[in-house]
Amino acid sequence: MTDNVLVYDCFSGLSGDMHIGAMLDIGVPEQYLREQLDSLAMADEFELQIKQAAKLGISGTQATIRLRKTPHHHRHLQDVSAILRGADLSAEVADRAVAIFEHIAIAEAHVHGTSIDEVHFHEVGATDSIADIAAAAICLDYLKVDQAFCPTLELGGGMVRCEHGLMPVPAPATAEILKGISCRYNGIDQEATTPTGAAILKHAVTSFSAPVGFVASRIGYGLGQKDFTIPNVARVMLGSIMQSGQSAVASPPANDFYQRERNLQIECNIDDMSPEAFQPLMLALFEAGARDVFFTPIIMKKTRPGTRLTTLCSEDALDLMLSLIFQQSTSIGVRVLGVEKYMLPREQHEIQTSVGVVSVKQVALADGTRRWKLEHDQVMALAQSAGQDYLNTWNQLNIEVNAMLSSDSGGQ
Repeated sequence: MTDNVLVYDCFSGLSGDMHIGAMLDIGVPEQYLREQLDSLAMADEFELQIKQAAKLGISGTQATIRLRKTPHHHRHLQDVSAILRGADLSAEVADRAVAIFEHIAIAEAHVHGTSIDEVHFHEVGATDSIADIAAAAICLDYLKVDQAFCPTLELGGGMVRCEHGLMPVPAPATAEILKGISCRYNGIDQEATTPTGAAILKHAVTSFSAPVGFVASRIGYGLGQKDFTIPNVARVMLGSIMQSGQSAVASPPANDFYQRERNLQIECNIDDMSPEAFQPLMLALFEAGARDVFFTPIIMKKTRPGTRLTTLCSEDALDLMLSLIFQQSTSIGVRVLGVEKYMLPREQHEIQTSVGVVSVKQVALADGTRRWKLEHDQVMALAQSAGQDYLNTWNQLNIEVNAMLSSDSGGQ
């Protein structure tokens, strides 16, 4: 199985702001994106506006880059590269953003018969494009996408007004960027895919075809600024690709011996929280109905030590779990996956011993044998009430419980 597969369904094309909206709608945290964009040297030139809206009945996220001021000079590729590499972005994000911008520069250079170093980006368009492309790189890095597919890409039709006047759709730069890629034309009598949208796809997409065996776990919609005869939205889906012969959920054993339980697995990586804060977080999650909570030490980017929080819960408890995680931890984003839990059949017994009543969990194995364990909290309580140490009490209880259960089960 290949995880973190992204599918772009651009039946109404793609622009830079539609891509931002789709990424936010699929789960990239807004605050995280804003903090990253604020580190750009030209962040004072634009404002990222975000709202929930709908296009012909499809609701999603609409993102808009609004210019705060219009500078009076031109930027070349090296200027844009310096802005992106000079921001407080990871090297991977900066490299990705520069690579996307290079697709536009190469296309513009070819169209205008010049070199990529001599291409200048009109300031309004450059500010808009830098913000859109930086956001795309930030979001794709956040999602940790392994593969991306784009089976449908509408370019539109008619004419579009550019800096140099009216141009045919697709705009010359868009057509150059998407050269050699199967696209759809004239489904919309306006520009549907912009040069920025084309460059993002050219960089991010592994294959401009439909994935085989794709199973979506999250779906998001990014809304465009225009109104078409069809919904002006870009749909993105995040999920996994199952290998040949593999199903989305493992097939149960033929005898269906095991108990099965559907869970949601919530995960997040944390590297900026006091260790003392993890225990109250765990207690709060368990008290709210989490089926399991555990922590795993990990090494994060820049080799920072961190902790992975993993929580299992029922589907109807998801909202409560998310609320607790965001309120009682420093996490600003989580991953949610559907998992199938297989369990041995079990029974709970209350057994009277010489030091008091103790709860015992007994499970049955497929071969007919059984095993059991004492409840730790009750052993502790019985040891304290009897004035004994924990290990002696635990050994004494094990001997007595083993004798009783072996007798009841006929020596199994």
